[in-house]
Amino acid sequence: MMAPRRTQKANLPSSPKVGAPQLRLLERLCCARGVSGNEGEVRQIVLEQIRPSADTLKVDALGNVLAVRHGSAPQRLRVMIAAHMDEVGMMITSDEGDGIFRFAAVGGLNPRYLPGKSVWVGSARLPGVIGMKPIHLTTAEERQRFVSMDDLRIDVGFENRKKVSPGDWATFGTGFARLGESICAKALDDRIGVASLIELFRNAPPNIELLAAFTVQEEVGLRGAQVAAYALDPHLAIALDCTPAHDLPAYEAHGFKPIDAENLHYNTRLGGGPAIYIADRATISDPRLIRHLTSTGDELNIPYQLRQPGGGGTDAGAIHKQRAGIPSISVSVPGRYPHTGLMIARIADWKNTLALIYHSLLRLPPDLLAHER
Repeated sequence: MMAPRRTQKANLPSSPKVGAPQLRLLERLCCARGVSGNEGEVRQIVLEQIRPSADTLKVDALGNVLAVRHGSAPQRLRVMIAAHMDEVGMMITSDEGDGIFRFAAVGGLNPRYLPGKSVWVGSARLPGVIGMKPIHLTTAEERQRFVSMDDLRIDVGFENRKKVSPGDWATFGTGFARLGESICAKALDDRIGVASLIELFRNAPPNIELLAAFTVQEEVGLRGAQVAAYALDPHLAIALDCTPAHDLPAYEAHGFKPIDAENLHYNTRLGGGPAIYIADRATISDPRLIRHLTSTGDELNIPYQLRQPGGGGTDAGAIHKQRAGIPSISVSVPGRYPHTGLMIARIADWKNTLALIYHSLLRLPPDLLAHER
């Protein structure tokens, strides 16, 4: 596999920027509540941001935001770009009294990462904490076994016990912070993709028909993308998402060294640029799109890295199987600690993702799909 690229950018035509306004928008998106099935707060921000640029705009039956920006070229491909609005979180399942509630995971959560995390519960954003039996009260046997969801409760306090009901959603109560050249927040997976798609939609290249799909329920089975792709019926599709970085220094004990010339020990790392998917659990990326994205990066000196085949999945997993088949690929911003109370990502990786997608669209030949796979 190709190593993450560290090239110097050439002088490029203007592409969407990442500056103070974009960071403020990303903060709004990340702080909004949007657990799968409850994406309304995020949807309202998206509609507000893209309505002035949309030629057509609708919210479908599942809650996807589908927007079209017409191009001006006589021959143009219909390109769907998807980014999911939802985030992993929790749902209250039963009341155990005194402000203590059982809950279920919504999306992929590991119970061992949950104890002690702050949460917001319900539409009123009631503060709470995920609690479990403290170490002082556990037996030696209990300390050795893995934490399960049955061991955990959400505690909102006695005074708020009547304000929470089964069926209420809960999300991590994590804020947004700038850490030098990095950012951290809950729901960067995939609000950074949502923010990217908003910027791409505002600055749509004129040579394509841009079909933007801000999807719902990705974290529980790629459900929104399935119906969005059927409705939009694109020629090709790109899913914008986040992918786990596998680059912590602790991994050196398992053979990883920062000076490795090839990407053999990890999928992606922070600072390596956008991650172009070769394959994942749900999709084998279209080779024509892989070649087009990588050649764009090579020729314009935009850093990128190849995400090795492996697990995980994006909206592309549902999109590529619709109608007669839709050539698809995923491009992700790498981040550490996904599906926990916060993720850390690099601003430079976000900028380079926007640049790579924008210039790949701008250079997209109308006959791309006429070539053999």
